[in-house]
Amino acid sequence: MHDLELLNKEQQEAVLHTEGPLLILAGAGSGKTRVLTYRIAHLIEECEVYPWNILAITFTNKAAGEMRERVDRIVGQGAESIWVSTFHSTCVRILHRHIDRLGYDQKFTIYDTEDQKTVLKDVCRRLQIDTKLYKERTLLNVISHAKNEYISPVEYQSSVRGDFRQEKMAEVYLEYQKELKKNNALDFDDLLVKTVELFESCPDVLERYQDRFRYIMVDEYQDTNTVQFKLVSILAGKYQNLCVVGDDDQSIYRFRGANIENILNFEKVFPNTRVIKLEQNYRSTQNILDAANGVIQNNISRKEKALWTDNERGEPVVFKLLQSAYEEAEYVTGDIRKKLNSGAAYRDFAVLYRTNYQSRTFEEKFLMANIPYKIVGGVNFYSRKEIKDILAYLKTIDNGKDDLAIHRIINVPKRGIGAVTINKVQAFAESREISFFEALESVGEIPGIGKALLKIQPFVNLIHEWRLRLGELTLEKLINEILERTGYAGDLEAEGTDEAQARLDNIGELISKAVTYEKEAEHPVLGEFLEEVALVADIDSVADSDDRVLLMTLHSAKGLEFPYVYLAGMEDGIFPSYMSIAADDPLEEIEEERRLCYVGITRAMKELTMTAARIRMIRGENHYNNVSRFVREVPKELLGNRTYVPDAPKAQEPPRSSAYARAKEAFRTKTFDPKQFKVVKADRLDYGVGDRVSHIKFGEGTVLDVTEGGRDYEVKVEFDRAGVKKMFASFAKLKKIESL
Repeated sequence: MHDLELLNKEQQEAVLHTEGPLLILAGAGSGKTRVLTYRIAHLIEECEVYPWNILAITFTNKAAGEMRERVDRIVGQGAESIWVSTFHSTCVRILHRHIDRLGYDQKFTIYDTEDQKTVLKDVCRRLQIDTKLYKERTLLNVISHAKNEYISPVEYQSSVRGDFRQEKMAEVYLEYQKELKKNNALDFDDLLVKTVELFESCPDVLERYQDRFRYIMVDEYQDTNTVQFKLVSILAGKYQNLCVVGDDDQSIYRFRGANIENILNFEKVFPNTRVIKLEQNYRSTQNILDAANGVIQNNISRKEKALWTDNERGEPVVFKLLQSAYEEAEYVTGDIRKKLNSGAAYRDFAVLYRTNYQSRTFEEKFLMANIPYKIVGGVNFYSRKEIKDILAYLKTIDNGKDDLAIHRIINVPKRGIGAVTINKVQAFAESREISFFEALESVGEIPGIGKALLKIQPFVNLIHEWRLRLGELTLEKLINEILERTGYAGDLEAEGTDEAQARLDNIGELISKAVTYEKEAEHPVLGEFLEEVALVADIDSVADSDDRVLLMTLHSAKGLEFPYVYLAGMEDGIFPSYMSIAADDPLEEIEEERRLCYVGITRAMKELTMTAARIRMIRGENHYNNVSRFVREVPKELLGNRTYVPDAPKAQEPPRSSAYARAKEAFRTKTFDPKQFKVVKADRLDYGVGDRVSHIKFGEGTVLDVTEGGRDYEVKVEFDRAGVKKMFASFAKLKKIESL
């Protein structure tokens, strides 16, 4: 029997409350994973619930792995019957059994971001969509947002009628989904959408899983989006035994579609909810927690709670204002070196920042100081060309309907199969309404294919052979055969460069991954291996054994903890970002940024240091920003060693900001001094949303939005070269480009 005496009073209450909806508000470092695992053990041992009636869902593979390990340890026999997995993995398992009810083959492929982009490019080409006007990234975001909100292509089309730009996007969304269906493929968002569709359209399947999962637990509930909320609500609809664990103060993924209302309004959706707060922290010192409490209490949209600990009060929070970003990095490097000399290890340190570009100065200083480091969230291992090539071969062997994978490898390594031949095969496939690979199998029937037949046939035969031998080949052997028989490895070896060797090393790492999978899987199969690879997240690559300083964005740091944490770039305009401060609804945006700051602060166990720079160069220009409001929200009595660099001489300071920023100040300010800055608002603009305009500096672009303010029009433009910019009409002097 597990010992409940090891839990505090609130944790025990959460474990013992087993029937009906339960909301556990778990503050940072409050032992929520322990509560979940003890609760599972209690259900099995004391309530005699069958292990297979329990479903535990979390967000990352890393978190799911940790929970699985703890469940296995504490539950023992029968633990393997409990589903402990991510949302996406759970949906993959369900869809593999029943997706044929939605008209898909059960051997579907999961597309990653690069695959999505390739499909989208092809869709835009066919629809004659100008990707200068409609950026691929924008289109993918629109599609993803619609899916997160559980809005189908048809529903999206209906909702945007009358808006020319959005109608075009809806057309792309519709064709994109058709292309995925034709390829028997799903993107990540589809995994959830199709599972909800399955449950809504097949009551018998839904009832089967409702009866299977009578007790459902969801971790990190504050990060759920609308479709995830629908999935959980439908599954828990019959028995109502839904336990969700989360912290509204750590809801930081709004940009990915997370809906904080899911946790704030949980009691409204499930009226008989029991709410239990876990406020005792086991991670940090009280000074660090007081700093976190002091910052987060400035948010309005939150449930009241305050972290406390039995740990020592600890060192004061350190704030350092340096002259430049280089001095900031130099200070952090020197401080890490001092602590290393006092017995700390490299892995004890993390430098957290708001955006990726801030890592560069730290990288340079760490290299000079010979401090090993690792950047979390850089180029994903599985996004590298050589890895995607080998995975495309494996996908083709596993699922011949995945046109994208076959297009990628049909001439890799080069087989003399050119674009003309590929286009002929594609046209034949479309005319017969068959997959690209099926067209390759019938290549002899394609008019004018000529000598290309002799190049295509060996490729098709090779794929057929590997398919027939899947039962006898290990994944390691299969990958090695692909490398050898296609000449892929030979080409890289012949190249003889360091880069080619690095690619071979990367492929070697993929083979290691395959070997590990086969050792750990009960019944290893190629399709399952490809799913596991597709579901890997950036943070899963952080090995606990790595003895390096970690550099990462605040978003990547979620769920981690370190003895020593540095929050860098604590300046208004950096953190919170310019976009948040200047947003249409700045309150909501800044509250999200404040939650991100709270997450950063609560990563620290022993010591927290905040740093800022007086001057920071961004895109080649010096910016002079105020110290972040989040630093000013930390209670003054908690801040120690507040070392300030003397003020720079006034004569050396350039104007505080650009003309646009000064105008923005005028736009927002209630009392306006005309002597300070004169804004002349036009009676009307000769351009509107959707029009093409030109700017003297940024060139040509498309107007996305026009907002009329009291003293000027604020215009949002997506420029072809410079990206999205917000500006005031009086200063932008945009000129409409008349269409021919």
